[in-house]
Amino acid sequence: MLQVHRSPFVLAVVAAALHAAAAAQPVAPTPPAARAAPAASPERRSTLDDQQSVAVTIYNEDLALIKDARNVTLDAGDNRLALRDVSAQMRPQTALLRSLSQPGAFTLLEQNFDFDLLTPAKLLEKYVGRSVKIVKTHPTTGAETVEAAQVLSANGGIVLKMGDRIETGVPGRIVFDGVPANLRDRPTLVTQLHNKRAGAQSVELSYLTGGLSWQADYVAELSADDSALDLNGWVTLTNRSGTTYPNARLQLVAGDVNRVRDEMRAVAQDRVMRAMAAPAPAEMAQEALFEYHLYTLGRTTTLADNQTKQVALLNATGVPVTKELLLSGHEHYYRDSVGEIGRKIKVGVFVEFANRESSRLGMPLPKGVVRVYKRDSAGNAQFVGEDRIDHTPKNEKVRLHLGDAFDVTADKKQTDFKRREPTNKASYVFESAYEIVLRNAKAEPVTVTVREPVPGDWTMVQESQRHTKVAAGTAEWRVSVPAGGATTLKYRVLTRY
Repeated sequence: MLQVHRSPFVLAVVAAALHAAAAAQPVAPTPPAARAAPAASPERRSTLDDQQSVAVTIYNEDLALIKDARNVTLDAGDNRLALRDVSAQMRPQTALLRSLSQPGAFTLLEQNFDFDLLTPAKLLEKYVGRSVKIVKTHPTTGAETVEAAQVLSANGGIVLKMGDRIETGVPGRIVFDGVPANLRDRPTLVTQLHNKRAGAQSVELSYLTGGLSWQADYVAELSADDSALDLNGWVTLTNRSGTTYPNARLQLVAGDVNRVRDEMRAVAQDRVMRAMAAPAPAEMAQEALFEYHLYTLGRTTTLADNQTKQVALLNATGVPVTKELLLSGHEHYYRDSVGEIGRKIKVGVFVEFANRESSRLGMPLPKGVVRVYKRDSAGNAQFVGEDRIDHTPKNEKVRLHLGDAFDVTADKKQTDFKRREPTNKASYVFESAYEIVLRNAKAEPVTVTVREPVPGDWTMVQESQRHTKVAAGTAEWRVSVPAGGATTLKYRVLTRY
């Protein structure tokens, strides 16, 4: 083998030549954004102990805006700041960190959202291909032995290489050397930034997140004669974001805010069912915001993780209400011969009230579920129905379908149907007659609204009671039915298509 002997003189000459060659190459200046120093900077951690305040604005459909203000201490130059206890469902592309006390004091270089949380399974997954220690305890003597092992797999179980053998399962306690840097015990946003001067600063992190939702729930109690109701409104808040927001300033936005849909799976939202609640004073002020409505809680509240909280929204007593028994028809039997349409047809029960100040309301009502109760003869509140309402502006009416009447039914049949000569080849003319028998088994008389959607160009030829044309294709009758009796409505209509 050829051996080359390098004298100190030769090595010095080679080193000098390499140094001269390197010096001869032009070197481009390193831009600030390309610094590699942040990776080597020690990590500064910020927790909820540093939090000055937090504001939470929750929108409909699983979306919230978080504004988290904290006190942090930064070095001059490059810093690596780990903001812990952020939402696990943060949309990291929306995160924005800024200085409140010294605007423009730092420049953000990089952000990393670490949401892979520390669990025994995750820790084992991160150690695939790495070495761990297996500690075994003798069942009799209690003596412990330690053996090195390599983790080959953690998919659906553990596979270890121990010496010259392969073992599955955990033959003892597993001892890890440490926690991988990208595995956190809490959701953490790690920012790399360049700071102008050292010292304490007040910073604010704002971001959009999922996992926070709200809905309005209303409880209404009807009076004995169904002429008025007491209405209590509640806001039901659900926090499944993965963190707690202590003493948060809470605001809610009611309205249909347009969002660009991503491919993230929406978090399922459970519907909260609750019983009657005692009346509570309204605690939320409302104002117009763009084309939506903003509701602000007048105090701070804590939104704990995996918690459902209810906050009073409104309280109104003696709201005038009207009850309606409604029998609705269908337009299909005006086009053909059908004979009997139905027996003991259910009659719907509706209540309606106006959302205006003269009715002791007059506040924009967020969409939600209204649950209606009425007291029985013993004074106990009984559930009588519920309905969902959409966002309801001030001075609009709220109409609730509570169910179907038990004691009021209808028999309906077509008594005549014939086709008449058309006025031209492109038209069809039908004449049909109907009989509706309304029966009332109650101890008091009732009034039933009969609403028929009559298609085409129609003319009422004959009727036992005068109708009202409430819309272009709708005829309506208000029929009185005596207690324990029945009333028959007959009519004949001419339709043209």
